[in-house]
Amino acid sequence: MPRAPRPATVTIAGPGPGPGPKDRSPGPARRSELTQLDPAIDEYLVHLKTERRLRPNSLAAYAQDLRELAGFLVRRLGDPVLLGRVHPPELVAYLQSIAPTLKPRSQARRVVAMRGLFRFLREEGAVAADPTQGLRGPRLAQKLPDLLGRDEVLRLLAAPGTDDPLALRDTALLELLYASGCRISEALDLTTDRLYLDQAVVRLIGKGDKMRLVPLGSPAVAALHAWLRDARPLLVRGKRVHNLVFVNNRGGRLSRQGFFQKLADHAITAGITRAISPHKLRHSFATHLLEGGADLRAVQTLLGHADIATTQIYTHVSDQHLRTAHRKHHPRA
Repeated sequence: MPRAPRPATVTIAGPGPGPGPKDRSPGPARRSELTQLDPAIDEYLVHLKTERRLRPNSLAAYAQDLRELAGFLVRRLGDPVLLGRVHPPELVAYLQSIAPTLKPRSQARRVVAMRGLFRFLREEGAVAADPTQGLRGPRLAQKLPDLLGRDEVLRLLAAPGTDDPLALRDTALLELLYASGCRISEALDLTTDRLYLDQAVVRLIGKGDKMRLVPLGSPAVAALHAWLRDARPLLVRGKRVHNLVFVNNRGGRLSRQGFFQKLADHAITAGITRAISPHKLRHSFATHLLEGGADLRAVQTLLGHADIATTQIYTHVSDQHLRTAHRKHHPRA
């Protein structure tokens, strides 16, 4: 009776002193340990957490995708799955099995997870050859970011108001998201020691624990000052002291889910009927900068993109804006 795949949620110990990069070559004992798929996935997830410094959400996605693959291979090859029995035909069969039920982007994500796993195992000496070499994912149409217009952004920023502590918090958080282009995870993890309001700068920690300094405009600085001075102390009074900038109504950590619901409410107040997410403010930040003449490399730095190709998607949106303006205003368009 084949067993069900292991759950995607994993608990991994935090990084320790561990070997440096030059000590990663596995010895014979290490290679003999990684002969089965499940322990190999565990090892890879530890690598993603401790060496690649993936954030919890990304780590959970990798875990889910790889456990799903493991479940398929158990049904196909038996339990336990030996790494030496995993060949390209098995991986192609897996991709064919998920194709009818998953969108191309979700399929592509699973291909990325498989490639990462077997590239790691090849480097560790656990497999003689990488079975994902030559494996092709689905072709993805370029999807332009969905963003808010300038007027929509202004209405959204004004929607929470300033009548109570939570309104001041939401105004400060929305101003920060649009002023800095930060990810929602970066904003919710932000601590007071990385906020330099006297210099109008915030120090953000992004993917891979990479830090970047991002300037803030005066509206964001004013909103953050009001929140930290007049409202946050009321919510954290008598609670265990911590230095997170944004807290919930009980003085604890503000969750993504909690803010997503508040954002949906503020969008309704602002008269925005489309689906909305914090990432749309990040898209809007980047596109509005480029429309205003900002340099692409500067926008890449502000967003914390490792590869400028990731930032270039916003140039297509900006070009679209220019073409629309040209058609609307040029007499011979």
